[in-house]
Amino acid sequence: MFLCSVVSVFCCFPTYKRFLMFISSNKCAGGFQKVFEHDSTELKCKMKFAVFLPPKAETDKCPVMYWLSGLTCTEQNFITKAGSQLAAAEHGIIIVAPDTSPRGCNIEGEDESWDFGTGAGFYVDATEDPWKTNYRMYSYVTEELPKLINANFPTDPDRMSVCGHSMGGHGALICALKNPGKYKAVSAFAPICNPMQCPWGQKAFSGYLGSDRSTWEVYDATVLAGSYSGPQLDILIDQGRDDQFLSASQLLPDNLIAVCSENKIPVVFRLQPGYDHSYFFIYSFINDHIKHHAKYLNA
Repeated sequence: MFLCSVVSVFCCFPTYKRFLMFISSNKCAGGFQKVFEHDSTELKCKMKFAVFLPPKAETDKCPVMYWLSGLTCTEQNFITKAGSQLAAAEHGIIIVAPDTSPRGCNIEGEDESWDFGTGAGFYVDATEDPWKTNYRMYSYVTEELPKLINANFPTDPDRMSVCGHSMGGHGALICALKNPGKYKAVSAFAPICNPMQCPWGQKAFSGYLGSDRSTWEVYDATVLAGSYSGPQLDILIDQGRDDQFLSASQLLPDNLIAVCSENKIPVVFRLQPGYDHSYFFIYSFINDHIKHHAKYLNA
């Protein structure tokens, strides 16, 4: 049974501005894997997030890597399946993994589809009824959550990065491309690279953003890459060659790579033979991604 109570976050940095609902804490890789819940002002509901505190966080401020998960996931998938804690502990990186959507908002239809509504926030700020009040995942992960993390944990606010998988890979890419200089590094596993041109994206964007496709462009990594003019952004993407969603034209990495090449945005794209879309794939290469982030976060 998990102990649930309102507590300040324990570590050796005693001054905290806010309180969180404590869900769980497990010793892991010399640090602690924790889960918390809080009342989100952006999403108008309670939200859970996981945070890994490496051993270094006991004495120093650490950089933060935000992990954005894919369709149907919660904060639990990444922390129990990806095996990220050892590498994060080695490099002294805090990892924050939020849930993928608001939950329990009593919106008609929110639980009817696995790829829209609950578990499928797509990291956009919805503009259409009935979604626009709660489905504001872009503002949540780029503004509200970092402020909450920086207020309660031993972070260095100037050193943060973003990574994700599938829908979360899309989220990571747009966060970096829409906010030049805010994230020191970005990487993705099997990201949805061009959502305007794939069935998943078209379903989500039409529902959350409406029928005017011009409003979709600000959440499409391929479109954003075409106009990006910020600091150099070195992107790492791993893609399983046997990914069923690659062959189903849901991910479209070639579209993004072509635009990045035209706009001279460095991309390391690795097509991994034999790998699919699962967390077995993420587990196999997560150390490479954390090393990629550490290069820029610890520079």
